[in-house]
Amino acid sequence: MAKIVVTGGAGFVGSHIVDALIKDGHEVHVIDTFVAGKFDSRINQNALYHEVDIRDKAGVASVVQGAEVVFHLAALPRVQFSIDYPEESHDVNVNGTLSVLLACKEGKVGRVVYSGSSSAYGDQPTLPLSEGMTPIPKSPYALQKYVGEECCRVFSLVFGLPTVSFRYFNIYGPRFDPSGPYAQALGKFLTQKKNGKSITIWGDGTQTRDFVHVFDVVRANLLAATSPHVGKGEVINLGTGVETSVNDIANMIGGATVNEPARLEIARTRADISRAKALLQWEPTIKLSDAIEELKKEMGIA
Repeated sequence: MAKIVVTGGAGFVGSHIVDALIKDGHEVHVIDTFVAGKFDSRINQNALYHEVDIRDKAGVASVVQGAEVVFHLAALPRVQFSIDYPEESHDVNVNGTLSVLLACKEGKVGRVVYSGSSSAYGDQPTLPLSEGMTPIPKSPYALQKYVGEECCRVFSLVFGLPTVSFRYFNIYGPRFDPSGPYAQALGKFLTQKKNGKSITIWGDGTQTRDFVHVFDVVRANLLAATSPHVGKGEVINLGTGVETSVNDIANMIGGATVNEPARLEIARTRADISRAKALLQWEPTIKLSDAIEELKKEMGIA
């Protein structure tokens, strides 16, 4: 049994990591302010919950002291929120991450696994998106998550704190909030289908995303916690390497569609996952079309 801390452990991805850690027999502590809501399905009765703001370094330090691993997922993840409230989102996503890293350094934490975002890439001239590309963030949120990666790298370089950062692509799966920041097209389409409404497609629907299942993401996090090949501030993509258009998603869900004017968004994404394969011996196992059928069943969608 090891002491492990998950910031944002009451969220969509974090709660699945907590469950996996509990299943493996660890002593799991969760740091969360429940700003996105407190859902019973995301609370594990065998974990210890601490309602602490990640910007409160002393509060974080009291929890992470002596932890073998800290999974840092806590953030304000909405792109639009970061545009409307850039100071608040910067404070949480950048200063909060600095606070967590300082607490981990002082608390002799064994390793920090940071949840970043593929939005850091912005629009690149070529695909797939590989970690060696120069990031071109298109929103305050994307910039903030990229700064978090760099903070992790520098803390490894300067202070010897082992860190590794993930760039998540489009995560989906059980427990995601259909109206939340991770749902994006897939969650919204499923909700519209369930409510008997036409699926709303912004623009012509040819924009693409790389959808990765939350169970595959959890497995990668657990591998990163123990792999001898990471810990020096590496950045690793987590996607599938498969491009799926919005139109394709709508077709998999089924039903009538309606097109609305295009919005400002990244045109195409597809991850190069060769680094995840090489460093973590990880690759995705869950097929999008199969997972959508499972989600439809869970949501009672015919």
